[in-house]
Amino acid sequence: MEPTTSVNQYQCPGCKADMAFDPDLGQLKCPYCGHAEAMPEVTSTKLRATLQEHDLAAFIHTNRTQIAQLATTAQEVNCPGCHATIAFEPPDVAGKCPFCATSIVTQDAKPTDPTLAPSGLVPFQVGQKAALRNLREWLAFRWDLKDLKAMFLPGQLKQLAQQQLLLGVYLPFWTYDAQTQSHYSGERGTHYYTTRQTKDGTKRVRKTRWRKTSGHVSRFFDDVLVPATRALDSKKLHQLWPNLPVSQLKPYSAEYLAGFQAQRYEILVKEGYEQAKGIMANTIRSDVRSDIGGDEQRVHSVSTDYSQETFKHILLPVWMSTYRYGGRTYQVLINAQTGKVMGERPVAKWKVALAIAIATILVLIIILAANG
Repeated sequence: MEPTTSVNQYQCPGCKADMAFDPDLGQLKCPYCGHAEAMPEVTSTKLRATLQEHDLAAFIHTNRTQIAQLATTAQEVNCPGCHATIAFEPPDVAGKCPFCATSIVTQDAKPTDPTLAPSGLVPFQVGQKAALRNLREWLAFRWDLKDLKAMFLPGQLKQLAQQQLLLGVYLPFWTYDAQTQSHYSGERGTHYYTTRQTKDGTKRVRKTRWRKTSGHVSRFFDDVLVPATRALDSKKLHQLWPNLPVSQLKPYSAEYLAGFQAQRYEILVKEGYEQAKGIMANTIRSDVRSDIGGDEQRVHSVSTDYSQETFKHILLPVWMSTYRYGGRTYQVLINAQTGKVMGERPVAKWKVALAIAIATILVLIIILAANG
């Protein structure tokens, strides 16, 4: 059975070509005649709906939250390589998977299945040209004390970077809110000093006096961000998107997907919340240590109660690229709101060896000079 398709609703009224969202303009734009159309007006009512939290317990038990398609014209494919589910909105077409670079057959596309509708998204703000400039600079050899690895990159990467293409993808995330009340037990350590006799004379020694303690800390967590994809390393995504830029969040509108791909969430709400609790636990443990005080702390137990648990589903924009070097495939991610680049890069082994040799010679020179 042939998959059904829909006519692109974002069609240029002049030349009838498919329009796409232009990050530089922040509008829909025709790639042929340049005609542009403004995005839907963001009213206060829409913005409140975007920021509205959904009750976590109610959703898990009843699934009452709105279920809908990402867009009426969006098509969806399953990657035969990494099995990620990818949606794309005309004029974008399936070609290569942004996660593993496996070729995808457009004919296998189907209308998007119903899914939990996103509350909002952060639109693409860094255009493809700007993102490519950032990528090429990141892959080029340079002296940079803030990015030491750039000093050891193979020279061929600069040429390879000129050939790279980027795919724009909206990635799914959950955000969670919760009020926490934590009871703990532990020990407070206070430093004191004593003296002891040694062969070389009297030596001052630091010791720690421990005292048992217990207490209570509370904290409200707002918009704890958890990636809802399994196709990418969650640690890298946390570094790429350490927090939610709430001021940049727009009400969800399918027009923003025009010309881009989007991934459907793979991690469900409940599983994502367990990951969020792990993030919260690290902060709570830090709060406990601060509450214990003293010079050192030992935390024996922490028991946390959660209330006012809510969540949102949002999409965040990422430019993605994969390249091959030395028989390996490397993946690069670019935050399409800030332009930050993150990924993997090979190093030239001869440059590393040369740096080690030079450092060794310098150390020997310093030692000889000191002894001479």
